Amino acid sequence: MKILGIDSSGTVASAAMTADGVLVAEFTVNNKLTHSQTLLPMIDQVVQMSGITLKEVDAIAVAAGPGSFTGLRIGASTVKGLGLALEKPIVPVPTLEGMAYRLAGSPGLVCPMMDARRNQVYTGIYRVAPNCIEIVAEQKAVGIEEILEELAEYQESVMLLGDGVTTYQETISQVADLDFQVAPLHLCRQSAASVAALGEIYYQQGKIQTAEEHHPIYLRKSQAEREREERLQREDSEFK
Repeated sequence: MKILGIDSSGTVASAAMTADGVLVAEFTVNNKLTHSQTLLPMIDQVVQMSGITLKEVDAIAVAAGPGSFTGLRIGASTVKGLGLALEKPIVPVPTLEGMAYRLAGSPGLVCPMMDARRNQVYTGIYRVAPNCIEIVAEQKAVGIEEILEELAEYQESVMLLGDGVTTYQETISQVADLDFQVAPLHLCRQSAASVAALGEIYYQQGKIQTAEEHHPIYLRKSQAEREREERLQREDSEFK
């Protein structure tokens, strides 16, 4: 089975090709260039270097969200276009599940944290075996203090990863009753290889969509939508 994996959910842009349980090629950058500049050239390079054409791909796995609204839209439009053109199914991999799967085999809990701003993170809690992932707490957008309190209640060791860990490291370090470690540098961010690997498992479980059906998972409203609602509320109150 051949899977093209794509992740543009955060600051990292990543594309990967797997074939029959082997990572054949991966291209990952975190250079602050926009994903609209990098994603398609990266996919092209992965295809060329892997020697696997897009027509040979069985499915396209994508980090489906949550994450950056712009990044998710770029990723969604890319896989929808490829899926339609190639008549290939889409495997939507929730972003945080894809991140957690990077640490497959870790003892205890795995908790990815993506910085969602406003003192919040996109996060979830998982147990991750080499060939499966157990969802302990579904992915959500919550305050950093709230997820730290929730983790402490389990009274288990936990492996943290993601840019939210860096952003809120001071707050995390102050939780005395939390037994945690931070994933090492090479495992601490999003990876299309992980999305493709987990995508293959989900494909076999029948968790697929057509290109027309695929839509990103946002979890909360965009900043523009929130600002619009706030403005409308102010204007409404002024007329009362």
